[in-house]
Amino acid sequence: MDHQAELRGFLTTRRARISPEEAGMTPFPGIRRVPGMRREEVAYLAGISVDYYTRLERGRVAGISDEVLDAVSRALRLDNVEHDHLFALVRALRPADARTARPTRRAVTEPDVLLQRVLDAIDAPAAVQNARLDIVAANRLGWALYPHAEQWLARGEGKPFNHLRFQLLDPRAQDFYQDWELAVRNSVAVLREAAGRDRADEELFALIGELSAKSKLFRTLWASHDVLRYRRGPKRYRHPLVGELVFESQTFAVGGAEELSLVVYTVEPGSPTADALEILGTWLAEHGSAETPSAAPRGD
Repeated sequence: MDHQAELRGFLTTRRARISPEEAGMTPFPGIRRVPGMRREEVAYLAGISVDYYTRLERGRVAGISDEVLDAVSRALRLDNVEHDHLFALVRALRPADARTARPTRRAVTEPDVLLQRVLDAIDAPAAVQNARLDIVAANRLGWALYPHAEQWLARGEGKPFNHLRFQLLDPRAQDFYQDWELAVRNSVAVLREAAGRDRADEELFALIGELSAKSKLFRTLWASHDVLRYRRGPKRYRHPLVGELVFESQTFAVGGAEELSLVVYTVEPGSPTADALEILGTWLAEHGSAETPSAAPRGD
């Protein structure tokens, strides 16, 4: 990854989205050739020289302190995730950090026995995913939410089921996700945050390359430089067996494996989704799988 280009793209897209008025200042006079804030306006708000800020935006980070980064973050109104992403991009360019960077590694893609026991003890759909959005493990209801994942794994293609690969490359995804565009946008932002934070996951960058080559939408969303660390929120699916499902999801870090997250899907008692889950559980007990004929890929 070209870390200078990543930092430049992130900072330019952040200042393009905010006007001087939104940042709390009177716009500098003159013709505006770019949307949002000019470099000199960001520098003014951060209390640094224009040359100093320009050097940062071009990826020349030697001598730039954390205090300056904090000031730039405040000037651009970055949220907590964006603030951390800025620091991660700068760390990747600092020589001292490069010498102490972690060696290249492979992402966790296989379930741990104890972790699987924890999942099986949860009386709700639950799954564990890694930083690149592979499902590493799930309980029975967790897998049942994704009959496409069951079918994917049954085909034995050697790759784990990946949320973003499914969302972008499988035509069934637009039917499955009630908010497909939002789901894709959020997943791309989660992947970009992971890429900025972890430079050693070779399979994550292989996935980015694959999706860049195969999906125009991915290339467009990736160029926006949006980042997200998803912790909780609604999930709305259109299940091929039981119809519409609405959950509130909560994400937890998995102890001892910083790249893994436990996602638990909760449901309001007595709701249509609760009734649908009962039907799904009954189907699992009778058939051992939530896969139906409609889960087969179109055209196969």
